[in-house]
Amino acid sequence: MPSPLRTDPALAEAAAVAASWPFEEARKLVARLERTGKGEVLFETGYGPSGLPHIGTFGEVARTSMVRHAFRVLTNDAVPTRLVAFSDDMDGLRKVPDNVPNKALLAENLNKPLTAVPDPFGTHDSFGAHNNAELRRFLDKFGFDYEFLSATECYRSGRFDATLLRVLERYDAVMAVMLPSLRAERSASYSPFLPLHPVTGHVMQVPIDEVRVAAGTIVWRDPATGEAYETPVTGGHAKLQWKPDWAMRWVALGVDYEMAGKDLIDSVKLSGQIARALGAEPPEGFNYELFLDEKGQKISKSKGNGLTIDEWLTYGTPESLALFMYNKPREAKRLHFDVIPRHVDDYLSFLDKFEAQEPKLKLGNPVWHLHAGAPPAPERLPDGGSVSFGMLLNLVAVANSEDPAVLWGFIHRYAPGASPDTHPGLDRLVRLAVAYYRDFVRPAKTYRAASEAEAAALADLSQTLAAHEGSTDPEALQAIVYEVGRRHFPDTSGKSKSPDGRPGVAQTWFTTIYAILLGEARGPRFGSFVALYGVAETRALIARALAGELLREHDAFLAERGKSEAA
Repeated sequence: MPSPLRTDPALAEAAAVAASWPFEEARKLVARLERTGKGEVLFETGYGPSGLPHIGTFGEVARTSMVRHAFRVLTNDAVPTRLVAFSDDMDGLRKVPDNVPNKALLAENLNKPLTAVPDPFGTHDSFGAHNNAELRRFLDKFGFDYEFLSATECYRSGRFDATLLRVLERYDAVMAVMLPSLRAERSASYSPFLPLHPVTGHVMQVPIDEVRVAAGTIVWRDPATGEAYETPVTGGHAKLQWKPDWAMRWVALGVDYEMAGKDLIDSVKLSGQIARALGAEPPEGFNYELFLDEKGQKISKSKGNGLTIDEWLTYGTPESLALFMYNKPREAKRLHFDVIPRHVDDYLSFLDKFEAQEPKLKLGNPVWHLHAGAPPAPERLPDGGSVSFGMLLNLVAVANSEDPAVLWGFIHRYAPGASPDTHPGLDRLVRLAVAYYRDFVRPAKTYRAASEAEAAALADLSQTLAAHEGSTDPEALQAIVYEVGRRHFPDTSGKSKSPDGRPGVAQTWFTTIYAILLGEARGPRFGSFVALYGVAETRALIARALAGELLREHDAFLAERGKSEAA
């Protein structure tokens, strides 16, 4: 995509001082080119296919792509760039992942390269090939511009041979970097080279008896039989331990930029030292914080304790996932289902603001980075408004239907002219809201009965709304909600006042509405909700709540759910 800076000088001026983290990273690459004089920049992301791809893997590609685009903008597309998604699929399978079928099949093939382990899913030539395909499927779905490289293919094709021979030649220098980082027991048997056993096919972690630089081979012994073998380090007959492997790959491919998790800070330093020992400069990059599960534990692709890519997309938009990756990469974040709705709505809000922003603010708006400088136009209702994902979740809750057609009936009445055909983005949100409500919102709801004072206030609200039957004006309806709240729950603290100087409304009025009518601790701007749901329907909802029907129905739902889970 051509850089927008070629036709927008104001944007070019803003980019020069843009403070967002992708631009900070891109400036490091501009400085690198000034040192190295290279005519191309190679970005890399690495993936260990010992388990199924998870969102963290996608996050590396998404974030690296953001830095790549910022670099292209700063250089006006004058410097070619490439992004390589590299799979360490020649690694030996050390343990059986928890989240795969046919575990016995994998257990029988431990220690073999992942591309030599049978596929437990039965769809590909190997477990590594299956997981590589899963990664590429998702990256392709997002439209990333990348090249896929397999470690197995690079080793076997000879692409790494020259650099592997350099590692062999500088064996002592590599060992001098690695040995101080190892425990005494480990250092006694450590070698950067892992030969493949010519009989079993296992990736062998064994001491090296002799390094034969002239022959390009290593000599080692089978610990079980004592038999000695001489193995070439080239042609895929051996591979490197992962830290030397990382450095070798940087040197062999000419990698200029690669980011990594905070847990790999020491590994990045060691691999950088090895790269320098091989006569090359390690790539630029930064360390992002780790994702945490709902218990605050680090997510792991082998444990499967985080969200999968498909799970996020069952309940949220691709754009919301990209926003999650963009936001605060240096801070640890919970990667759990409850973060999805907020990111869906935050994305829509950022997109809605973008068009009217000045260049400086545009470059600080996440959607500029998520869409490589060309965000789509927001999808608005005929009156210029919109319906949030949070509002749709509440609509599903009170509509007593999970049928998208029923929900569209409410939307069409609120915004005549809107339909699934004219507003496909909103239709997507409707279907996602149904799924999210069914699986997460409804089971977590907590309705309660109204107190005498609360019941009187809700009855007053219903009676006051009666005179506004058919209204879809959210501001007028919100004014009614405030007026009734002021009568029953005035803010006596003096902290809030209406424009005419009268006391404001205590927050307890809104928490009353949310808890009794929606079964939630928080909720939408209630006037907007009434406009969408309908005045008559809202009055009926209040009547059902005051009669105890909402509380009884939810208790019955939870009881039935408990029986199903027990069975």
